[in-house]
Amino acid sequence: MSMESVHRTQQDEARAADWQSLQNVGHQIVELAGHLNAANYRLLMLIAEWDRRKGWSDGASASCAHWLNWKCGIDMGAAREKVRTAHALMNLPKIAAAMERGELSYAKVRALTRVACPNTEDTLLMYALHGTAVHVERIVRDFRRCKEAEELGREAQQQLDRKLTWFHDEDGMLVIKARLPAEAGQMFIKAIEAACEEIPAAEDVSAETPSVKWRIHPSARKVEALTMMAETFLAQGPAALKGGDRHQIVVHVDAETLRDSAPGRCNFEHGPSVSAETARRLSCDCSVVPIIENEDGEPLNVGRKTRSIPPALHRAMRSRDRGCCRFPGCPNTRFLDGHHIQHWAHGGETKLSNLVSLCRFHHRQVHEGNVVVLVLDDGAIRFVTPTGESFDSTLQNHTQPLSDWHQLVATHEEQRLHIDRRTAATRWDGETYDHAWAIESLLRRLRSG
Repeated sequence: MSMESVHRTQQDEARAADWQSLQNVGHQIVELAGHLNAANYRLLMLIAEWDRRKGWSDGASASCAHWLNWKCGIDMGAAREKVRTAHALMNLPKIAAAMERGELSYAKVRALTRVACPNTEDTLLMYALHGTAVHVERIVRDFRRCKEAEELGREAQQQLDRKLTWFHDEDGMLVIKARLPAEAGQMFIKAIEAACEEIPAAEDVSAETPSVKWRIHPSARKVEALTMMAETFLAQGPAALKGGDRHQIVVHVDAETLRDSAPGRCNFEHGPSVSAETARRLSCDCSVVPIIENEDGEPLNVGRKTRSIPPALHRAMRSRDRGCCRFPGCPNTRFLDGHHIQHWAHGGETKLSNLVSLCRFHHRQVHEGNVVVLVLDDGAIRFVTPTGESFDSTLQNHTQPLSDWHQLVATHEEQRLHIDRRTAATRWDGETYDHAWAIESLLRRLRSG
């Protein structure tokens, strides 16, 4: 064999060894991704338990997402998604089990939990195991659009099915029957309630017995209100409400739902749910009131009168505090209050050294005694709970990133989780797939329930 042939053989062997080494790197990446999937599942389960048991409600955090943002350095939007996904997984055992085994990534599970229900879980899980994250996102997005279209179709059907009939009963009473679309129904209820407020709650039976009162039955009161509405229209004629007062009805809708149709609350106050598109339409020209609520629907931000801080001093405070709530880890930069560290009612002066910027939540926590604000000798601010726990420094034993990923593998082996380079790998081999058929099969399963 010539020297040239020997040299060529050595080059081929070197390239083959390099290729094999590179393949091993790829295998390790996919295997480690599987371990991270399983670890992310455990993280979500801990988050769900932490939120369910309200471990974050120590007076320092407004929600579980705020706590994750503060303690774990997770972006607020991502933190909210983790909390939502964690709770959604509780009702999707098959998807949860696949993630626990390391087969599904958080990105896929996050997308699936936006639309999955018991009727569609099996089908969506199959798509997620055999498709890429891009496939899953596209299927979920188009499935949501189809569901939204069906919701709009439901409201269009309400318009077709609306009717109002009446007839006189044998005793001469007029019997009225109506089927109103949800929006018109809410406006009717609002009008009846407003008219009821104009009707006295009690009246004298007679002049001879002025001390005897009788209270109008609620249903009779509504009849009086309906009569008043008819009289008002006959006297004044039609008059449309203008501008922001056009719809005197209340719709509760989450900001994320209003913005991008994300899963969340969207319903009339004390009434039925509506599609996100209807909420967007109603909000095109109406008064919008943003309210931060807890999971029980109780407002967290409630306006209150505060001692006035001169504009120049307010600007100085905002400049010093960089326009942020000074509580460690709080991301709020809007709806901030200037808090008197020593209250003005107790002799505290309205000066920069006695003021600190706080969001409405933390401002209320301070005034309710859940957090005490202290000024240190060097002018730094310290927040302390009644138990003496400080919130101005990193907690001891703070979780650090794993220095060696093999520790994670060892932990999973102890838990009898067998994860290798095939566990998390997408089972799609590049063949074409029928996207329209995938969406239609999901819709069929959804309707079958």
